Order: sequence, then C-alpha cells, then structure tokens
Amino acid sequence: MGAITAITSRPVVVPAPALMQVTALTKHYGDQCTLAEVTFDIRPGEVLGLIGPNGAGKTTLLEAIAGVLPADAGTILWRGVPLPVARRREVMFYLPDGVRPWDDQYTGRVIEFFAAAYRRQAREVAEIIGAVGLWPVLGKRIFELSKGYARRLMLALALLTPQPLLLMDEPFDGFDLRQTRDMMKLIRETAARGRTLIVAIHQLVDAERVSDRFVLLTGGHVRGSGTLDELRGRTALGSARLEDVFLALT
Repeated sequence: MGAITAITSRPVVVPAPALMQVTALTKHYGDQCTLAEVTFDIRPGEVLGLIGPNGAGKTTLLEAIAGVLPADAGTILWRGVPLPVARRREVMFYLPDGVRPWDDQYTGRVIEFFAAAYRRQAREVAEIIGAVGLWPVLGKRIFELSKGYARRLMLALALLTPQPLLLMDEPFDGFDLRQTRDMMKLIRETAARGRTLIVAIHQLVDAERVSDRFVLLTGGHVRGSGTLDELRGRTALGSARLEDVFLALT
C-alpha cells in the first residue's frame, strides 16, 4: 500500500480585493506634470489617507478620479472593471475643499433637498444633523455660516448621499482640535458601516489618526503607499510616526 502523507497547511491571510484601482493616472498643464503615473488601490470599508504638502497634487488627483478634471492618461477600475467618467457619479461622491454652494439658501432647506433627492428617512437625516453638529444653524442662510459650520454642512450632504465611495479634500479644514477629533470619529464610524473613503489631508498627525492606509504624494509622484507599518519597513525607522516616515521617503 502506498504511504499516506498528511499535509498540514496554515491559513493564508489574503488582503481584501480592491474596490478601486488607479493605474498610471497622469495629468499635464502645459509643460508641467501635475500627476505622474499615479498608481494605488483602495479596499472596501477603509479610510485611505492621501497625504502630502500643499501643491503635491492631492486636489488634482481627486478631481481626476471623480471625473471633474480630464486626465491625460491612466485607467480606473471599479471591482476590476474599467470605470468610464460617465459612470463615476454612480459609485463616488466628491466633496471639494472650500465649496459653499447655494449661499442664499437656508441650511435646513438644503439638507431637506438632499434628503428628498436621495430618499433619506427623517430618522437618518436627524442622526446626520446631530452627528455633524448642525442643529444650531439650520435656520441660517449658508452665507452666514462660519467656515467650520460650512464644512459641517458639506460633510452632512456627503453623508446623505448613497454612493459607496466618498472622496474628501481637506475635510478637517476650519475645525479646532476637539472638532477635528469629533469629525475623525464620524469618518471612522462611516467606514465601519461599510462606506469607503479617500481623504486628502496635509496635516500628517490627523492623517495618522484617521487612516488605515496611506498614499504619500509629492510633486505629483507617489513616493509610497501602504499601512504605516509597511511604510516604516521601507525606512530604518522601525517605530516612527507618519511625519518622520513621510520625510524619509520623500
């Protein structure tokens, strides 16, 4: 009789398949290359921190992904299938930095309009208003809102949308330390409920606190991507903070 050999195998941890893959995304303005073959992926239910200094290309990258700005080259796959510009609004919502639309409208009316457009229940709307702290200003016109409250309003509108992917450009701008921590908690809760977020942040301390993985961007080039531990592995800084890792890799 032949010998029977028992093979004991250990379970292999396989990363979640990518929700979206960005490959060789490139954008030029004349002779200036703003995005140079930018490549990364994002997985379902994670917060991906897109980090870099002002002028690194973060906003250009988000606009190119959202289809607001035409890219010169590159591909975007959604669950492995090419995602044309015409379909991107179906799966992603882009929250730009510094936008304050409908200045003369009342804050509460704008929220009601979004809620009706996306068929949100009154309970869901109330939860979002409370989560971002908008109750005190629902009766104010948008032009009367402070920078912080205007940012809260835009965040509320993003949370009212149904798209599985949110793109956020500097979502903590205009908040103090306590407010920033509150908004970070809200973003983490949003991801825990199944939505996926790409968050452009220039403050590395904030990025380290809120993100699962990172894309390091300078001068339109990706200098590294991965978890903080993975990025540390590319340096001699075994337990360094994100700020030190970023400086070492860029």
